[in-house]
Amino acid sequence: MGADNQSWVREFILLGLSSDWDIQVALFILFLVMYLLTVLGNVLIVLLIRLDSRLHTPMYFFLTNLSLVDVSYATSIVPQMLVHFLAGHKGIPYVSCAAQLFFSLGLGGIEFVLLAVMAYDRYVAVCDPLRYSVIMHGGLCARLAVTSWVSGSVNSLVQTTITFQLPMCTNKYIDHISCEILAVVRLACVDTSSNEVAIMVSSIVLLMTPFCLVLLSYVRIVSTILKIQSTEGRKKAFHTCASHLTVVVLCYGMAIFTYIQPNSSPSVLQEKLISLFYAILTPMLNPMIYSLRNKEVKRAWQKLLGQLFGLLSKLAT
Repeated sequence: MGADNQSWVREFILLGLSSDWDIQVALFILFLVMYLLTVLGNVLIVLLIRLDSRLHTPMYFFLTNLSLVDVSYATSIVPQMLVHFLAGHKGIPYVSCAAQLFFSLGLGGIEFVLLAVMAYDRYVAVCDPLRYSVIMHGGLCARLAVTSWVSGSVNSLVQTTITFQLPMCTNKYIDHISCEILAVVRLACVDTSSNEVAIMVSSIVLLMTPFCLVLLSYVRIVSTILKIQSTEGRKKAFHTCASHLTVVVLCYGMAIFTYIQPNSSPSVLQEKLISLFYAILTPMLNPMIYSLRNKEVKRAWQKLLGQLFGLLSKLAT
């Protein structure tokens, strides 16, 4: 077997979730609906924040970034998966697979850092409210957002490059729903211990470090909330953080379970289900969490809907 045949695979075959046609059609309908809800929910959140001046604050600036990341992440995986549910040939070109890995890994990393940034924002809001507007000024918010996007993208570029330098021999069947990094590394016909170390280091830097910063922020936040004398004051402070804390549990929980220990990872089916949860369920739930648990967003929705109904009433008459 020549060197070219050893290292170059023109396309990969994604095995997906099932080979049964009826199940694939049912999954296509289910995930199409979920994807449309994901896109609609996140786009509406971004538009709502843009249209309502009361939401032009650091918290909602970061939420706009989170919504853009979520809808982009889902788009990097779900459309390809939907096509494959109805396709006889479930191939994905080598270059497309590399691109999918780059975008999904990059956007995932951006979200982890962004959630840590949002935790810092909540820490300042609860622990130093009088200086909040001075500390969380526009320049700092922009730099923190840029740091999130750059760090996730750089990590993804490095990981994607070293992953696709591995010789795949004739291995082209990826037992996953997408070109996920652990699934692709498994195809290599050489020792991948160095890649596994790189994934571990990347997970510590871009996943566990932000997670520890989030934990530290919430330890300080909880400590501050417990010192508040009035019950109403404690409730108000808690509600300030409730939406973000819910999203943190969803995002970090699944990612840590999947990536921190590649050698003792869950079964392939569990990996697929976790990836689905992270790729489509979490991005779909995030706008709902912020809409249902956040009074400012509720008021903004009521104001916008009231304006829309008023406009429709005028047009009708």
